[in-house]
Amino acid sequence: MSSNINNSNPSMCIKNRDNLYRLIISQLFYDGHSAIALSLATQVNANPPCSPSDRLMSVVTRGLQHETDRQKESEQTLNLNPIQQMLIGPGIDIEFETNVICTAPEPSLYETIYVTSHKGPCRAGAFSPDGQLIATGSSDASIKILDVERMLAKTHDIGRNDNHEGQGHPVIRTLYDHLEEVTCLEFHPNKPILASGSRDCHVKLFDYSKTSMKKAFKTLNDAEPITCISFHPGGDYMVMGTNSPIIRFYDVNTVQCYVCSVPSHQHTGPVTSIKYEPGAKYFVSSSRDGSIKLWDGISNKCVNTFEKAHNGSQVCSVTFTRNGKYILSSGKDSLVKLWELSTSRCLIEYTGAGTTGKQVHRTQAFFNHTEEYVMFPDEVTTSLCAWNARNACRQQLLSLGHNGSIRSIVHSPNSAAFLTCSDDFRARFWYKKHLIGT
Repeated sequence: MSSNINNSNPSMCIKNRDNLYRLIISQLFYDGHSAIALSLATQVNANPPCSPSDRLMSVVTRGLQHETDRQKESEQTLNLNPIQQMLIGPGIDIEFETNVICTAPEPSLYETIYVTSHKGPCRAGAFSPDGQLIATGSSDASIKILDVERMLAKTHDIGRNDNHEGQGHPVIRTLYDHLEEVTCLEFHPNKPILASGSRDCHVKLFDYSKTSMKKAFKTLNDAEPITCISFHPGGDYMVMGTNSPIIRFYDVNTVQCYVCSVPSHQHTGPVTSIKYEPGAKYFVSSSRDGSIKLWDGISNKCVNTFEKAHNGSQVCSVTFTRNGKYILSSGKDSLVKLWELSTSRCLIEYTGAGTTGKQVHRTQAFFNHTEEYVMFPDEVTTSLCAWNARNACRQQLLSLGHNGSIRSIVHSPNSAAFLTCSDDFRARFWYKKHLIGT
């Protein structure tokens, strides 16, 4: 693993960590835990021997007095308005958290609210940034856009035929402009535009504000089937992954394509997932070559590589936390991992999925809207595994009710809702009303 992040002075980092261990040993001696102190001193080769001291307690007390201000500064960088802060909170930040009680509903409590069907396996899904719309894409080359409020209003109509759009119907647009399977979908961050990637080697941009719109108003052409796309938070650029190892960077307005000027920075296998960091400082990519790469959002150069991130297995998905401090990844080893960028290491492994068979298809791990839970579908049982994001404690399983493999799964950015897309031709919208105080 290589790293260029926060490692400008490694010798100072080592010295500070040695000082930390010495403070811990001295505090243990001071508090009368001599056996533990001696054992730790042996493990870290503390030389010269540490004397009893209460300095660590003093340092911690002073640090805690300033930690609240630091946490507020960290939260302000997320650009959340007061209502968003109240509804979804600042997200996961292990640097400041110790004992946090989850307030969001457990994933096992979600219920299917609406089911929509395609004429082929459903392979892609996405939520709009405001959480009011979802999009589904299929191997039949069609795309549907559905209104969340209308789905909630039709909770008694689960399983009804939804092939016809109409007044009050959840399906507000059906788009046909691809020639092959739709592999990925993403809404523009601030305009009524939906981007779709396909095996036909095209990315299509649709303006869904126009009711008569059926075709894309702009097409990005490539030489390889598209596997993943991500809009720059500003909306003028897009990064793209394909069956080629080379990351594409597009100017959405001019349709000009750029690639990294250093060939050795690229993956060595097809790109499986790509995502911008919310602040646009970085974007992250994963590949069938088993690696995760972190890229500078301005120069498009790779600044960090996590080799064999999932024990050599293909990496299926990568995404940033809202504060940009961590990356959540999943692999075909059925493991989900949380990576800390400042130290370039895996902090937490979420285990227990895939116990009944080897994972065949690529799928995604994701956070709920508050980043209190990590969620990941078990391929063989078509059930949803969930963990407490901070301590990896397993939650109850949720049967997803599909008769085929889950090929895409995404969570709403601001409410207790998620979407599952399956090879059984169906997409299910899941929702849980959060009752305060329950």
